[in-house]
Amino acid sequence: MGTKTVDETGAATKADEDRTDVTDAPEAQEEPQTTEGETAAAEADETAEETEPAAEKTPGAGQGAGAVVSAALGVVSLTGSWTGTIASARKNLLAQLESSASSSSSVQTLLERGYGDAWHATALWSGLFALFALLVGVVVLVRPAFGAPGRPQALWIKSVSWAGVALGVIGLLLAVLTYTDILLAVPSVS
Repeated sequence: MGTKTVDETGAATKADEDRTDVTDAPEAQEEPQTTEGETAAAEADETAEETEPAAEKTPGAGQGAGAVVSAALGVVSLTGSWTGTIASARKNLLAQLESSASSSSSVQTLLERGYGDAWHATALWSGLFALFALLVGVVVLVRPAFGAPGRPQALWIKSVSWAGVALGVIGLLLAVLTYTDILLAVPSVS
């Protein structure tokens, strides 16, 4: 096969006279011809891809929502919830009703029933929110193991899920410590 060289002026010169042209060779590849049926099938596939539901085009939307819910539940477990506040106020009200019914109650009993029970109710509800945050976060983190094997989980979903798990663990620990009176116990009158 011959080679072609270009001199400084840009004119091409033949280096070998017995050069054969590639397009004249019988081994040259031709482009495959498509039929009308194949073209129509290809266009139908493209149209089907364009009209897929939006849920399939946004992979991990459910996992992302679960991660955000986990983090939000973790924050609620640390800051308190409306449910915990209502439960605390209810316990406080019941303790006041019981103490007014029996005037012979000691101050320590009033403190335990009036404030201790209310604090325990708040700690219980905070612990429940923390437990839910922990469970939802773990489910979101474990979900890819049971889903499509070739589809990795988005990094932000993992990060937010880990934040929810961490907040859930901290909230659960604080709730248990508060409920068992290790942290913020009812003061004693002595």
